[in-house]
Amino acid sequence: MSSNAPRTVRKDRTHYLYIAVIAAVIAGITVGLVAPDFAVELKPLGTGFVALIKMMIAPVIFCTLVLGVGSVAKASQVGKVGGLALGYFLTMSLVALTIGLVVGNFLKPGDGLKITPDVASAGGEQVSKESQSTTEFLLHMIPDTLVSSLTSGEVLQTLLVALLFGFALQAMGSAGAPVLTGIGHIQKVVFRILAMIMWAAPIGAFGAMAAVVGETGVDALKALAVIMIGFYVTCAVFVFVMLGTILRVVTGINIFSLLKYLGREFLLIFSTSSSESALPRLIAKMEHAGVAKPTVGVVVPTGYSFNLDGTMIYLTMASLFIAEAMGDPLSLGEQVSLLLFMMVASKGAAGVTGAGMATLAGGLSSHRPDLIDGVGLIVGIDRFMSEARAVTNFAGNAVATVLVASWTGTLDRDQLDRTLAGDSPFDEATMVDDHDPAPVAEVVPEPAPAREPAGV
Repeated sequence: MSSNAPRTVRKDRTHYLYIAVIAAVIAGITVGLVAPDFAVELKPLGTGFVALIKMMIAPVIFCTLVLGVGSVAKASQVGKVGGLALGYFLTMSLVALTIGLVVGNFLKPGDGLKITPDVASAGGEQVSKESQSTTEFLLHMIPDTLVSSLTSGEVLQTLLVALLFGFALQAMGSAGAPVLTGIGHIQKVVFRILAMIMWAAPIGAFGAMAAVVGETGVDALKALAVIMIGFYVTCAVFVFVMLGTILRVVTGINIFSLLKYLGREFLLIFSTSSSESALPRLIAKMEHAGVAKPTVGVVVPTGYSFNLDGTMIYLTMASLFIAEAMGDPLSLGEQVSLLLFMMVASKGAAGVTGAGMATLAGGLSSHRPDLIDGVGLIVGIDRFMSEARAVTNFAGNAVATVLVASWTGTLDRDQLDRTLAGDSPFDEATMVDDHDPAPVAEVVPEPAPAREPAGV
């Protein structure tokens, strides 16, 4: 029994890592203000770190979803989770659009701004970025091959292949058990690699913050403070009031306790402006908190493409802002039509820094081409707005996972309560729940007494 003790008493040193991330963000802002030209050259540090994280997303999703679906007795349970999740995502997207419309029409933040030739050209550049119709989006979900879905970087392609793989193993019954066991071991390796990559977070945060401050400076932000502050406040109200109320009514959970549990993920998102950087950790943490693997495997990856609350608010307020600044405000009918189009066009853009602006430019180009030059107005602050956008998307997906698990009866409420209370800490060292290895460790000592009679 004593040999098992060291495994459970593992000292968590990762709090030093996140203290270093905070220090790196402060240092990056300082360098960006003091030496902006040098700071811009540091951008590859942030880009490289986010690329390392994105490298791990496909294997994390694949392993998690295959293990979840493959171990479920009935395929209908997965379908029920997916149907409830999509219904909830659509509802909350419409709520976010409505809130953005109300706040944007109230603030009228674009009054008094003027479009310069430089700003107009910057807006025009955004139109060249790729945008997809609904049909193209659906067809793009199908990968060229099973293997390419794991290398393309497309979340929905990985999701589709993982579902097919999981259902196939489910249909094989006991014959598929060895494959599931193997994928379970692979998942542990993947999470171990991810934990190693996380130690580069301070470097990535420093480079990202230094570059964005060096590029924009402080003066460029002053004239745009109204929409920035308005957007941040709107996102905060949506998360703490709207999502907080739903979470409290449905589950009785205080949203502050859930967000506190995910505090390190929010810091990571804020420093990289990409919600995808925290996707693998959200999967691991939701499983540890008592949400069943199939529910986590379906809701979290799907939510990253369909549950974009922050992006919805951003597209709404940015569209109204540009129309006001161009001196040609959108009518109510135009607002509704444009934003419903953007709600479809934005799917699959979560977590990619700058994708929100590309969606905005594509929507304006198709509905109101005369406003496209105004996109250049928010180029300078889009990086700062993307942080609130990513944080809001992440919070929305965390809440959605708990809600769907509660509705489908796949939530271990006792484990969730222990986790949020701090009585069942998350294993930061490996990002893998140690509930599974524990029973195995207890079985090992039992054969020992049986060997003694055999030797006699």
